[in-house]
Amino acid sequence: MIPYKKLEHFTQEVFTSLGIPNHVAIIAAENLVRADLRGIDSHGVARLSGFVRLIKSGRINVQAKPNITYETTSTATLDGDSGLGLYVANEAMKIAIQKAEMCGSGWVAVKNSSHFGIAASHAELAVEHDMIGLAMTNASPLVAPAGASEGYLGTNPICFAVPAGKYKPFLLDMATSAAANGKLEIAQRKNVPIPTGWAQTVDGKPTTNAHALKDKGSLLPLGSDTDHGYHKGYGLGAMVDILTGVLSGANFGAWVPPFVQFLDVKQKVGEGIGHFVGAWKIDAFQPASEFKARMDTWIEGIKNLKKNEGIEEVLIPGEPEYRAEEKRLKEGVPVNDKVMQDLENLAKELGLKWDY
Repeated sequence: MIPYKKLEHFTQEVFTSLGIPNHVAIIAAENLVRADLRGIDSHGVARLSGFVRLIKSGRINVQAKPNITYETTSTATLDGDSGLGLYVANEAMKIAIQKAEMCGSGWVAVKNSSHFGIAASHAELAVEHDMIGLAMTNASPLVAPAGASEGYLGTNPICFAVPAGKYKPFLLDMATSAAANGKLEIAQRKNVPIPTGWAQTVDGKPTTNAHALKDKGSLLPLGSDTDHGYHKGYGLGAMVDILTGVLSGANFGAWVPPFVQFLDVKQKVGEGIGHFVGAWKIDAFQPASEFKARMDTWIEGIKNLKKNEGIEEVLIPGEPEYRAEEKRLKEGVPVNDKVMQDLENLAKELGLKWDY
């Protein structure tokens, strides 16, 4: 177990050693390690070496200065200047919050960015201001549209964050694919098969091979197949790609630049990766105190439902992550042996101290 603050500090040192300004590195490290803290191990420090690779290859601009290129009172398009998405998306949400304070809601489309970590890191910023937050991003074309045997969409996650009163916020943070690519990476590190329904082979056949993507296979949309409504996951993923890529001026579909190494996207239809964030000011609809009390009633209604056999508790979206956070704040963050070795190698490569 590693105390999360130590992981956060090391991550910050990695970024600053590569030329990232300290104020950017602090936010980026907080957002990346928050995934580990919440039990989303696929999106935390396991991705740090990937960011280092992107920075060293010149795909991330260490001195990026995000700037608004198009704006109305309630909307904006933000050019991330090829910066760290972990930071760029946070800046976008701050702009959306400022606009929501004036107009009731604020919306920001982002282009020319990069991988932004877990969507919750950005959507939750709105909750702190008694607002409802929305954050989404497009990603590498690993997911096949319903009926296709090759990838075109990303895992294209969506996060919807809602404040409550005495309860933790409602926090829906989900990929629009049956499983995120990071889940396959975890299976690879553990050398175990993946469940049927997560991926398919290059010929469109079901597979349990965790290395399916490296063999030119693809991920499946949420629902996995016709009988389980995978056209719905496909539709949600397409919606995210349109808002984050087509609307913003970023790349979209098969042209989204990869975070992983085995994809090679040479053509461009836009600039970088795209995000889309929004904030609704609750006081624009009703007093925030009344709304949060009503959210408590809504949550209690679910908590009081009759449970299926073998189920101890019906959970609200976000509860598993909040509970993991509470546990890991006390006990530390478990780090997979392969990830630990990866971090040790990074320390040697960058001349940093590693004593964890």
